[in-house]
Amino acid sequence: MDELVNFVEGQQQLLVAGIILFFAILEIAGGILKNTKRSSGDFVQEVTSFLLLSLLTKPGIVIAVGFIGSLLLPSASVLLNGVNFWAILIVFLLVDDLLQYAYHRSAHEYAFLWKLHRPHHAATEMGLLVSYRNAALYYLLMPNIWWIALVTFLGGGIPVSVGLVMKQLVIIGSHSTVKWDRFLYKFKVLSPLAWIVEHVIVTPAFHFAHHGKAKSDEISDPNGNFGNMFSIWDQLFGSAVFTRKYPQNLGLQSDSVDPWQAHTFYPVIKADNPNSEIGKGFEKLKTTTKEPIKIALLEGNHLWCSCGFSRSQPFCDGSHHGTKFKPQLIKVEKMQDYNLCNCKQSKLGAICDNSHKSL
Repeated sequence: MDELVNFVEGQQQLLVAGIILFFAILEIAGGILKNTKRSSGDFVQEVTSFLLLSLLTKPGIVIAVGFIGSLLLPSASVLLNGVNFWAILIVFLLVDDLLQYAYHRSAHEYAFLWKLHRPHHAATEMGLLVSYRNAALYYLLMPNIWWIALVTFLGGGIPVSVGLVMKQLVIIGSHSTVKWDRFLYKFKVLSPLAWIVEHVIVTPAFHFAHHGKAKSDEISDPNGNFGNMFSIWDQLFGSAVFTRKYPQNLGLQSDSVDPWQAHTFYPVIKADNPNSEIGKGFEKLKTTTKEPIKIALLEGNHLWCSCGFSRSQPFCDGSHHGTKFKPQLIKVEKMQDYNLCNCKQSKLGAICDNSHKSL
């Protein structure tokens, strides 16, 4: 086992490259190049983000923390020497993933972080390179990268290297078009195994739901399933959705189709479109009204805006991203009239309860 650990530690970069190459071959064999709807800008943005993260941001943070630590607390560099390898590995992975869960969830609930994370959700199809599709500043602020640097400085470099290879295998696998978990759902005899797997690690079905456009399809939940390696945090904090299905429509509800430069280098570079969330002069405005909206809803699923920013009131257009609000699903079995709240104060959610009369 020691020999295997030492091999993984010594060949970390090669192994990660191997994981990427393995999934790339499977995706190409599955026809991703032939069937892709990606633009050249999408490819440039994904490759640029990957290179910046791998060659600049992550090594830069590790070097910076090591340098500062050696100046301020030089003796701490051997703090983890002699500590059990498995203990360090388990603690490292759990803390790393919890930090990333909290950061990822915050990126959906706070406007500035959402704009840095927004490129990730602008992808209209999945693929291994989507794993790295975020603004450069998003990674610089990511707390678990600083955690990686800290544990490395403290003498935990080997467990960190092994842990990163394990995590990359799960993350790349959950973004890939390979959908390796499908066979677990096909056979009833494998259902118990599927339950264990999806309740421990993030599977493609679990993460694809996070990339779905809107929860009106009853599969997607872009405001849930925030886990990266482990799904345990979503279960613990009430953001987990298990459907074992894959949404048909991925991406943003209202996509301004911004240039890759703005996606990658926001806020230094902004989109020219003032209607884009990452555009020059963009301002998110309230679109609520005091009076409710009376409307006949057709049979089907509808999403009611709860944030008050939608430009398609009373329906959700995705403007709640960057806030803690979530749209409400209205399931209509037969066309009927509704009195939908548009002051957003109703205690009944989408249905008006005359709260507007007290405003």
